[in-house]
Amino acid sequence: MPERLLPLLTTRPQTGDALGARLGVNRVTVNTLARRLQEDGVPVQVSRAGYALHPDAPAPAQVTPTGLMGAAHRYHGTVTSTQDALRAWADEAQDPAPHGAVLTAERQTAGRGRRGRAWDTTHGTLVFSVLLRHGPGGGPLSLPHLALLPLAAGVALARAAGVGGLKWPNDLLAPDRRKLAGILLEADLRGEEARRAVLGIGVNVSAAPDGAAHLREFRPDLTRADLLTDLLRELHTWLDAPSHDVLRAWREASVTLGQPVRVQTPQGPVDGTALDLDASGSLIVQTPAGPLAVGAGDVQLIGTLT
Repeated sequence: MPERLLPLLTTRPQTGDALGARLGVNRVTVNTLARRLQEDGVPVQVSRAGYALHPDAPAPAQVTPTGLMGAAHRYHGTVTSTQDALRAWADEAQDPAPHGAVLTAERQTAGRGRRGRAWDTTHGTLVFSVLLRHGPGGGPLSLPHLALLPLAAGVALARAAGVGGLKWPNDLLAPDRRKLAGILLEADLRGEEARRAVLGIGVNVSAAPDGAAHLREFRPDLTRADLLTDLLRELHTWLDAPSHDVLRAWREASVTLGQPVRVQTPQGPVDGTALDLDASGSLIVQTPAGPLAVGAGDVQLIGTLT
């Protein structure tokens, strides 16, 4: 299986003989395994010097964890989605994914964003998911805490990216309001708590779909591996931060507050102005009928690409 070879590869070329000795196979088999990894989407470089991973690859050997964030890390070529693959890892009987486990992939065949939208990872994207088994201090994943997690992840994302602003509730936009990155939170609810949550993040790093932006437009030397290291450090800080600190930091990075928005209500769309966040992270919109607190699925930032 080509997965046997993947954990052995680094950015330093290794000969087929050396890798074969570690796997108990000959160099011809190593070459076959490397080619299969390439077909699966893994950026394996094959040269006279041997076999190596591209320095951009967000593989465990090239990413530094912070605390539990990324301490357990699996890297794949192609998966249906990192959300589904991480959930399957969490359900394994022998080696279930722990809190803070990270799963990265090069390609998704059924990636999804918020409200079931397709999550395109065919361009130079960093896409990964993080498993959350408990809340701050080891406490339960309560519903109020879950509501703030996308905002906390957004703050972490903005700080790691070093450019752009946050569109409520879960997007990072470039200075010209093109989309740079998105966040997806899925939770397995159990009454007033969640058994676990899976936080997915996708960032356009070296290329982007039409109408979107990528980070190398602003940071030409950025690699996906370095960005993931920075993101894990920021997630370690912000996912456990007090709610008032999260809300303050999100407001400071916001490109939504003060802007015209369109709110979907049972009576139809209503235009207004985004005023603030309430304590639960809902957006407060000033409408002709007065202030209205609205949820994530009900607001469109007018004049901004979605």
